[in-house]
Amino acid sequence: MIVSNLTEIQAPVDQFPLRKPVPKAQLDVLSREILVLKKQLNAVILAHNYQVPDIQDIADFVGDSLGLSQQAAKTQADVIVFSGVHFMAETAKILNPGKIVVLPDMDAGCSLEESCPADQLGAFQETNPNFYTIAYINCSAEVKALSDVICTSGNAVKIVEAAPKDKNLLFVPDENLGAWVMEQTGRPMTLWRGNCYAHVEFRRESLLGLRGRFPEAKVVVHPESLREVRDMADAVCSTEKMITYCKASSANQFIVVTESGIIHRMQKECPGKEFLCAPTFDAMRAPTDPCHCSECKFMKMNTLEKVRDCMRDLAPRVELSEDILRRARLPIERMLEVSARPQS
Repeated sequence: MIVSNLTEIQAPVDQFPLRKPVPKAQLDVLSREILVLKKQLNAVILAHNYQVPDIQDIADFVGDSLGLSQQAAKTQADVIVFSGVHFMAETAKILNPGKIVVLPDMDAGCSLEESCPADQLGAFQETNPNFYTIAYINCSAEVKALSDVICTSGNAVKIVEAAPKDKNLLFVPDENLGAWVMEQTGRPMTLWRGNCYAHVEFRRESLLGLRGRFPEAKVVVHPESLREVRDMADAVCSTEKMITYCKASSANQFIVVTESGIIHRMQKECPGKEFLCAPTFDAMRAPTDPCHCSECKFMKMNTLEKVRDCMRDLAPRVELSEDILRRARLPIERMLEVSARPQS
């Protein structure tokens, strides 16, 4: 295994002020305006599981990257409102080049995406002409255009298993997801040095403390987490599979090790069950603070008001060159084709 020598990109947390709660009356007005605009525009609203509850509740589809990519690929809407982060809206545009794709906040980026600049990836690929590049969907359109196939956390194992056996696999940009996939498949891969700041905040010590207080709780962990955390899991899986696992499990209590936005959907789809946000390492620094949930500051830049505004103004729009659209579409289509195959 080779890890490229890149500096980790951390979210500039101090640039995100604490959000003030929006009064219910204002939320109701915004929701009505959005529904009117949706009908006028023939729009579809896609929301990632990490979005704030107000946005999840107004969305037509709520899901993980794979599910939202599939919805984007088959939508009949004229306008796609993507409530997530920038690379997700780019994916929707790649799959729907003739449609208008708007993002509530164009600055909603991703620390993982930033860890893998396309020019640096291209230079590294040139060091081995036998590389077969598998790119986690949390990357830019330019990186997708340099890749052989895309994957999500939900289908990464299947994608790697389907990769050509005579190729040297290069997995970008998440080193933790890539390491977990190697554990599951036994296939060696070169891993790009990148990670999601919101997932590497979880630590074994703080998780042990919570599990000690709730010994009957099942621990579900996202594979972007560190191995010391993954090793404590009852299930390691994507956000969508987390929900499926919790629905099917006979347990009534779960410790959820991923971004806290998913708890809203879990509570809606699994009534009567209790979900506990795993504490981050900050819990050891400030034990008197009652909340140590992991929260992606980029995901939370979107608000219901920004959703309304981007629909009203049809801006900011996600635009990509014809060349990038063409080249980035092929590896995404390969992913969707492999994902649709029956399990062997």
